Amino acid sequence: MNNAMIIRNVRPIGQDALDILVRDGHIAAIGPSLATDDAAEEIDGAGRLLFQGMVDAHTHMDKTLLGLPWHRHTTGSALLDKIEGERRLRQEEGIDAHQQSARHAERAIVSGTTHIRSFADIDTEWELNGFRGLMQTREDLKDRVTIQIVAFPQSGMLVRPGTVELMEQALREGADVVGGLDPSTIDRDPKGHLDTIFALAEKYDVDVDIHLHEPGELGAFDMELIAERTLALGMEGRVTISHAFALGGVDPARYEHLVDLILGADIAIMSHGPSGGKPAPPIGQLRAAGVRMCAGNDGIQDAWGPLNRPEMLLRAYLIAYRNNFRRDDEIEDVIDIITNGGADAMRVEDYGFAEGASADLVLVDGETHVSAVINQPVPWLVMKHGRIAAREGQLA
Repeated sequence: MNNAMIIRNVRPIGQDALDILVRDGHIAAIGPSLATDDAAEEIDGAGRLLFQGMVDAHTHMDKTLLGLPWHRHTTGSALLDKIEGERRLRQEEGIDAHQQSARHAERAIVSGTTHIRSFADIDTEWELNGFRGLMQTREDLKDRVTIQIVAFPQSGMLVRPGTVELMEQALREGADVVGGLDPSTIDRDPKGHLDTIFALAEKYDVDVDIHLHEPGELGAFDMELIAERTLALGMEGRVTISHAFALGGVDPARYEHLVDLILGADIAIMSHGPSGGKPAPPIGQLRAAGVRMCAGNDGIQDAWGPLNRPEMLLRAYLIAYRNNFRRDDEIEDVIDIITNGGADAMRVEDYGFAEGASADLVLVDGETHVSAVINQPVPWLVMKHGRIAAREGQLA
């Protein structure tokens, strides 16, 4: 039985049309007019654009409201208002995390996403329901998308006794990453919060991803503490700071100091291109400094707000818009962030467009890759590890 497939006449970013030979789920050869045996399946790309599988490196699959009756958003603007309102909604509506995360995942797959890092809320009311529902979705769809799960204390950790034990149980059951949240403003104990998270990471040999919404000097202070612990535990390359709003709200000298710390500890920064008065964090400046960047869609039509969708080409558009990127090379940088940058932050070992890499590929109609970001076509074909996961907006 021949398990080879050849994809002909596709255009990778910055390259002329070529063919790709896929064998045993991996890219076996790349080049123009590749020769192969007659038994190999052939797909005619017809000159379509080739993207690497897109990577949503920051989302919340367990609590999307996709497919449910419309939820009227009335909670206050403060972070704690949103957290408490969401916790009430989960209980009142009996949210099924498996059902909802599956709906989210299916929308992501058909839009070209092949890797997702999703946070799973863990608290003393919902306990491990969100995490276990997401674990089931990960198993159900493992042939179509790779899902990395973060044990995440959305409602606080030290302020809600019992949460640390639940997070540790999630790590024992298969969570891939330990999450944290605004150590100063949520738990009001930055040292205790970070000591706990990094101790769990060390004990279970997992990476760390910390939501840091804290602005200005407060966020800068917590960034320093995160960098110190990263270096002390030898966790360089294994820590992500998500949102990192403080990098857009400190004076230039303080900003340069923080960037030096981030580079020294090899910390990745995640941005979803948030709304607001100015870009926070400033993606162009961080990229120019050599900071590793990734991106994600954050919450999708959830209790926090209805505006986000699980589509990484749309996220690239929004990031470019919010950062005032107008040149093609700037938008191509964003494409790199939503592909290679995300895979790097998630430490995906076999990702990339090269011989030997997993065949996670997306074919899209369009004139150029940048024009695809602008025009938002539905992918014609999505391939995960050499298998077709979706065609023309429908799961295969």
